[in-house]
Amino acid sequence: MSQLPPERPAALNLPGVARIDLSDEPVHWDLGGSRSYGQYLGLDKLLAAQQPVSVEHDEMLFIIVHQTSELWMRLFLHELDAVLQHVRRDELLPSFRLLRRITAVQIQMRNIWDVLATMSPADYSAFRNALGRSSGFQSWQYRLMEFRLGNKNADMIRVHQGDPEVHTTLSRALQAPSLYDEVLRLLSRRGYGIPSELLDRDFSEPYAANKTVAGAWLAIYHNAAKDFELYELAERMVDLDHQFQLWRFQHMKTVERIIGHKPGTGGTGGVSYLTKALELRLFPELWQVRTAL
Repeated sequence: MSQLPPERPAALNLPGVARIDLSDEPVHWDLGGSRSYGQYLGLDKLLAAQQPVSVEHDEMLFIIVHQTSELWMRLFLHELDAVLQHVRRDELLPSFRLLRRITAVQIQMRNIWDVLATMSPADYSAFRNALGRSSGFQSWQYRLMEFRLGNKNADMIRVHQGDPEVHTTLSRALQAPSLYDEVLRLLSRRGYGIPSELLDRDFSEPYAANKTVAGAWLAIYHNAAKDFELYELAERMVDLDHQFQLWRFQHMKTVERIIGHKPGTGGTGGVSYLTKALELRLFPELWQVRTAL
């Protein structure tokens, strides 16, 4: 008895690769004299800025994470400078949107550590020596952010003595009123009794918490409906300070995960140095009044 050939399976009606129909889209295939997307963003320079100094695979990750952080800092400073201008002019409503944007930028900066944390200790050790003394401690944009926000320390600019332009920028920021200094001046203009010695002080020195200032903020919180602008400003500043603390913590834990308690390439104690910053408060009275409310 002859064997019947096997039945062929029914043809599967599987969808093919989707392709968007562009026939009715007025695409500018010819850019004419207009700049292209890449030209507008300077992608030739941006994407050529990753220059590993070793042959190790993970060095590219290390470079891009830190370059991306610097780009977010660039935007942070751009928005913060605008906030300072609005506060000086008593224009608080526009500053709220910018402060929310700064908080969103801070979240992106913090999330970057999750990407870096995918690198193992062995991966980093393979190229760490090639960095020499290069370190995030030398990030002048980060230092400028801290100075603008009130974390003043004149010693921190010594590492930038080899770059006169950067050194001058940081020196000016060290001497200038911080965001909190400008906000205290605003409170004084709005009728709150801020001590005169706080309004015209040596701004290169870090700010010290003051009971009178704490009392002013407490009054604002108790009268939030009446002084809503100042109340909202305070809450946005707490958001900023809170995100800074989370960023510092995430930074410290990522460093601990990758290098343990080895010294940093910039000469600091690494984790021990980063831990010192975890208790810093940029706007101390805004945290103190929470206990009194």
